[in-house]
Amino acid sequence: MNPLAEQLNENLKSGNIHVYEMLSTLGKEIYFPKEGILSQSAEATAGAKKYNATIGIATENGGPMHLAAIQETLSAYKPQDLYPYAPPAGKPELRTVWREKMLRENPTVADKHFGNPVVTNALTHGLSIVADLFADEGDAIIYPDKNWENYELTFGIRRHGVIVNYPLFTEDMKFNSQGLREALLSQKDKGKAIVILNFPNNPTGYTPGVKEGDEIVAAVVEAAEAGINVVVVTDDAYFGLFFEESLSESLFGKLAGRHPRILPVKVDGATKEEYVWGFRVGFITFAAEDAGVLTALEQKTMGIIRATVSSGAHPSQTFVLQALKSPEFEAQKAEKFKVMKGRANKVKSLLDSGKYGDVWEYYPFNSGYFMCLKLKMVNADELRQHLIREYGVGTIALGDTDLRIAFSCIAEENLEDLFDIVYKGVLDLQG
Repeated sequence: MNPLAEQLNENLKSGNIHVYEMLSTLGKEIYFPKEGILSQSAEATAGAKKYNATIGIATENGGPMHLAAIQETLSAYKPQDLYPYAPPAGKPELRTVWREKMLRENPTVADKHFGNPVVTNALTHGLSIVADLFADEGDAIIYPDKNWENYELTFGIRRHGVIVNYPLFTEDMKFNSQGLREALLSQKDKGKAIVILNFPNNPTGYTPGVKEGDEIVAAVVEAAEAGINVVVVTDDAYFGLFFEESLSESLFGKLAGRHPRILPVKVDGATKEEYVWGFRVGFITFAAEDAGVLTALEQKTMGIIRATVSSGAHPSQTFVLQALKSPEFEAQKAEKFKVMKGRANKVKSLLDSGKYGDVWEYYPFNSGYFMCLKLKMVNADELRQHLIREYGVGTIALGDTDLRIAFSCIAEENLEDLFDIVYKGVLDLQG
């Protein structure tokens, strides 16, 4: 094993042996090179004042070489904020500003110990880093039965984890914290589990209430007290889009510092929060009581980044940073939130109107981009295909009964027409 990896592992062992035990084989072996091209280039940048012949970019007239055909469309930005490689951990100022945003929006983390967010190539990349660092073949990956299908690819297919599902909802349509608890405690013999908490939930658009959130934390703490090392990933992709009574903070804050056997990992991004899906800018943040543990995890994260994408796109990071610093940012974001909330409320009023008879129920939704119908009499995929063929309407079928509808991409004035068509499609198949 490389001596740098060995040193990081020793730092983890001395800071929190349980976090070291959580690492996958790859997680134990990975490190960020201290004496490679990047470190030598950084040293040269600081000291080579005459000629710097280190990093693999081209320069011209004292700045990065670039094409006028590109720069003329980006003239609001300085070339040095677009064309050179961004650092593997991301633009330092962006990391700082995002951390400040986290503190502002999640007051419960204010007195907790957590690291500086590391920039990822959007949220999926952050989840992939978690999988690489912590998931070995056979490790339990715990998340609800209603979930984003990419978890299976990221943790199951790529890392050969064993997917352990539990029902998302109880009979009275609350978050099934008891199901989470049982799934966790079933891993007592293995002594390790990776839990994914995704709120607002994709596909249902559900975020638990405060009491349910406390029950989730209690279940994780109980597992830790039973001797299970738990990596808890808060997938906060749709953070901030809370339209009704629910948790309004990430559970990352409530989990931080709760037990030495709990490692909270926050994965989030500008992607959906700031409506910049194609920019591909996300973040991964660790919480730990020991500063050496946080440093070691950051170094290993940078090692994974260096070994895969090398670094994130610099222009996207610059665009997001400038937006976050804009004095109009909060007001503009509030405007978009109002639009999204209006769409969600419209959907709920339509579904509660009695207009559509008893051909479906709907799962609770109070946040995010989506909601799910539970069809009573027709197959979800048959309906999906029928809606496309006959009416030019697209929806997502999940299993036999569930149909996901993204109200996020339908104007409020068109929502009634959309649900009228879905209802007509159901009647077509019944007839």
